[in-house]
Amino acid sequence: MGRDFCDPAKGGDEDSEMRLKKTIGYFEGVSFIMGTIVGAGIFVSPTGVLQYSSLNVGVALIIWTICGIISLMGALCYAELGTALPLSGGEYSHIKRALGSPLAFLFMWTALFNKPASNAARALLFAEYAIQPFYGECQAPELQKKGLALAVLWFLGILNGRSVKMATWVQTIFTILKMMALSVIAISGIVLLIRGRKENVARFENAFDAEIPDAGQIAEAFFQGLYAYGGWWSLNYMAEEIKNPNKNIPRTVMTALPLVTLFYLLVNVSYLTVLTPKEVVSSVAVAVTWADRVIPSVAWIIPVSVAISIFGALNSSMFTLGRLSYAGSQSGHLPIVISMLNVHYWTPAPAMIFSTIIASIFIIPSDLIALTNYFGFSVWLMIGFTCTSLIVLRYREPNLRRPYKVFLPVAYGMVAISLFLVCAPIVWSPKVQYIYAFLFVLGGLLIYVPFVHFKIHFAFFDKITCYLQLLLEVSHANHKYE
Repeated sequence: MGRDFCDPAKGGDEDSEMRLKKTIGYFEGVSFIMGTIVGAGIFVSPTGVLQYSSLNVGVALIIWTICGIISLMGALCYAELGTALPLSGGEYSHIKRALGSPLAFLFMWTALFNKPASNAARALLFAEYAIQPFYGECQAPELQKKGLALAVLWFLGILNGRSVKMATWVQTIFTILKMMALSVIAISGIVLLIRGRKENVARFENAFDAEIPDAGQIAEAFFQGLYAYGGWWSLNYMAEEIKNPNKNIPRTVMTALPLVTLFYLLVNVSYLTVLTPKEVVSSVAVAVTWADRVIPSVAWIIPVSVAISIFGALNSSMFTLGRLSYAGSQSGHLPIVISMLNVHYWTPAPAMIFSTIIASIFIIPSDLIALTNYFGFSVWLMIGFTCTSLIVLRYREPNLRRPYKVFLPVAYGMVAISLFLVCAPIVWSPKVQYIYAFLFVLGGLLIYVPFVHFKIHFAFFDKITCYLQLLLEVSHANHKYE
């Protein structure tokens, strides 16, 4: 194949420009962002915001809107970083450039625990929705659910490792399908509201008549809402593969986030047109309850839509996690073989295999997934560090080419919001598990200091790398991250 597979120190043929291809355009980027944000939550249980808003419809809708605006603010900050530094790895690459290697490693260390667990949870939820209809009212066996979850994980892992174009095509198709399902709910709600009974319309005419929640409840409602918008940061993980990133990254962000916010508002209005606030909060799967009332003859569409939505979100999450592992290996924070590309398809196949294996481990003893609930603060901690990176680079590297620049107070605002979201749950509801999670994050230094800082190396790793190169038919990319 023209490459020395068994010498990890050698790269590929420079003339071949072995690197990730730019295959993601504007429409695909929109699909990735929307497909990552819109998972099962909006179909199954968009109850948290309403519940913590004391069933006050007006307050709940305002919180959904503000959460969308906050997510757009964060995405615009990321858009500046993505256009100035179009590298794979998202927050990891930006934190490393601005705040240093140790902090970037701690982010990656935490993400390689948190994100695969999230993927495992999505795979298990997909399996539950796919299998449960065959068992009626009986509970589906755990072994079958775990088996299907593993099969889905590996199918998507192999798909993403084999073809970026195919993974992008799957993402686009499944995003279109899930948005069609949301459109059915949203349009039906508008029609019912226009033609609706007085008591349905009165819920919105008297939207603020219910009890006004206190500050603690409002803060908790914001936590629930922002969680539903999670994934707005996904585009930066694939910045290296975006066509014309200078234009497409800002355009994609400015399209996807307002669209998601609009859909979230319309779907919530639709639910509240058909169901009372108490019914929404008490429903196990609010979209299913809505369908039983509005379209009982084809109510099966909703469970199918939930499974489609989960599948699309899982594909996007697997795609981005593979890019994080790839970028970490490029920087020397993970074994070098993970940064290699398949010589036939130019895809980060080893990175996809690595991230899929980790997610599979979480499925087997699925109780481990519950531990990640206490890592929620780490997500906003790293968002805060990333927005801080933007500010640091503005002052430290003023001449860095920035095709798109966000209004700097927006970045300061995101840092303040992130700090609040990190501290609030720990202060208001202190639990020993938060200490364990924090210690786990810092525990990454036990790996970083000897193996990255002091560069301790074992010769037998070279032999393993050689065998894996031959087995997977992979070679070095022609560039490295700085």
